[in-house]
Amino acid sequence: MMSTDPQASMKVTAEHLRRGAYLYVRQSTLRQVLHNTESTHRQYDLRGRAVALGWTAEQIIVIDTDQGQSGASAADRDGFQRLVAEVSMGRAGIVLGLEVSRLARNNADWQRLLELCALSGTLILDEDGLYDPCTFNDRLLLGLKGTMSEAELHLLKARLRGGVLSKARRGELIQRLPVGLVYDPSGRVVLDPDAGVQQAVRHLFTTFAATGSAFAVVKAFTADGLRFPRRLAAGPNKGELVWGPLQHSRVLQVLHNPRYAGAFFYGRHTHRIGPGGKPTIRVLPREQWTVLITDAHPGYLTFQQFEANQARLAELAAARGTDRRASPPREGPALLQGLIVCGICGTRMTVRYHTRAGGQAPEYVCQADGIRHGTPICQRIPGAGIDAAVGTLLVDTLTPLALQAALAVADELAARADQADRLRAATVQRARYHADLARRRYLAVDPANRLVADALEADWNSALREVAEATDAYEQASQAATGQLTAAQHQRITALASDFPALWHDPATPQRERKRMARLLITDVTLLKTDAITAHVRLRGGQTHSLHLPTPLAAWQLRQTPPEVVSAIDQLLDDHTDAQIATILTSRGLTSGTGRPLHARLIRQIRTHYQLPSHTQRLRDAGLLSLAEISRRLAIHPNTVKKWRNDGLLTGRPANDKGEYLYQLPGPDLTRPRIGRPPCSPKPTSETTAASTTGGAV
Repeated sequence: MMSTDPQASMKVTAEHLRRGAYLYVRQSTLRQVLHNTESTHRQYDLRGRAVALGWTAEQIIVIDTDQGQSGASAADRDGFQRLVAEVSMGRAGIVLGLEVSRLARNNADWQRLLELCALSGTLILDEDGLYDPCTFNDRLLLGLKGTMSEAELHLLKARLRGGVLSKARRGELIQRLPVGLVYDPSGRVVLDPDAGVQQAVRHLFTTFAATGSAFAVVKAFTADGLRFPRRLAAGPNKGELVWGPLQHSRVLQVLHNPRYAGAFFYGRHTHRIGPGGKPTIRVLPREQWTVLITDAHPGYLTFQQFEANQARLAELAAARGTDRRASPPREGPALLQGLIVCGICGTRMTVRYHTRAGGQAPEYVCQADGIRHGTPICQRIPGAGIDAAVGTLLVDTLTPLALQAALAVADELAARADQADRLRAATVQRARYHADLARRRYLAVDPANRLVADALEADWNSALREVAEATDAYEQASQAATGQLTAAQHQRITALASDFPALWHDPATPQRERKRMARLLITDVTLLKTDAITAHVRLRGGQTHSLHLPTPLAAWQLRQTPPEVVSAIDQLLDDHTDAQIATILTSRGLTSGTGRPLHARLIRQIRTHYQLPSHTQRLRDAGLLSLAEISRRLAIHPNTVKKWRNDGLLTGRPANDKGEYLYQLPGPDLTRPRIGRPPCSPKPTSETTAASTTGGAV
């Protein structure tokens, strides 16, 4: 038991002893927890110091939930957060720690704890002595200890980082390699000896070179039923190779990784701690990388090819500024998507699609400046007519180049199909190897050891199922032969290649391929809309062509109700309601301006827009009266009016689709029917006479 300093004992008051004593225990790493046990014992021994100062054993609260946690930040230490909470609520009379570095390596966290201890009157004890943060000298000494602890952590990190940088500058730093690259026994980086892994990586780069889009690579792998490898980075099976569907993020990781080009790099990312203690990672420009050594080891492509891929990805980036000059050809009927320039402001125009008669109609819109500054857009031009005119221009101008381009496309399709077939065959071979390995493991075990034999037998059966699935997938893909051209298909392509107009207008040619061909031939198209549409087409060779097109009808004009429908509605409103008119016009085969069937609400909208008097208004203009008006004029009950209408004594015409009627005022010769019950006997009585008289008055 350590002796207690008399001056230290004077700092302890009854108020301190009334509150608890909090012992904070921490080790920086799990390895220190397992091997540096003496430091842990020394921290727990501080309980004896607290007892010597006057606290009971029951008052000592040990917080040791932060074992294996670094003291560089308090954000990830739940135990330290609990300690701060207890101090701030005035429950702690003293805080015990072996040294300042046990409590915090961050001077900001340490100063915050000191401030809270000073406000709540909490003492701090370490191996050197007892301190009262309320006094200046103790506060100054504790602050210096916190600064030295933070400086010590900085020096430790600086030494470690210096060694890492020294190895990195020589290109000898051991890093986690991407799939497809491994370290050989001598520590050199080589290609993965697994031929299936090499084929998968090479096929990814080949497909990107052919399609020019990361998303197109994912679609190609999915369409061919191909899988891509990855190595597990954590868990009990760390380092194991697994195969799965290719994802878009995975493609970008492979394309952006210089290791596949045989380059060693270090310092591509910078790590910073944000205000809330959350680390942020930012990718640095290449000129700010710490180390970049090209041709450091074998790769799957040259560094020049890697640079070309990076330039292509930068061109295809969706957020590459306002000039979308090199945006990728995407799905959709707009042939000139990404090639249109506004003739007013000179910026790139975007594409909108509208549904027209079950299909998509493109529209080129210059809206970038309007969105940025809240101003009206420059112009918007329907694109169907422009696309057709530019397509005709390409067909008329570039027919001699079609044969060579189409034959190159045919050769590329054949090569890609052959490479995909090799990948599928490698998958079958890999599955057979795993099945044979499982079989040998099962045969090598003692049959009497059923616990092991049953598990190995289950593994063997699972491997056999994987072989069957891989074989079936390979056979189905071979039968489909989506990429391999038959003799008839090759002859058809050759025939189409000799006639570029047929290739361009062939329904089997995807619109995306037409866009790719247009981008190879066209630099840009400048549009200007006045009384007519002027399109200035600039070809790759420097030639220019100006096309003049009539201005298409506006959308409201295309959707406008035909005049014959409006005229028919005007005529039928004299004698029919909206629903009746809709039924009559539908039977005649007439529709709205958008081609939809007519209904009562649409008839009402049309007559309101064209200011046609309604059927009710026309009947009112003809002098017909409502139910309330006719009942007052005839001095009878409204139900009586309805009965007389049903009996044919009054003429009523339907006023709307709600069942309401308008009535024509009868002439003076109207014969009023007898109202009331007939007499029960031939001999009238005074009561029946009174009732008859009353009914006649109504």
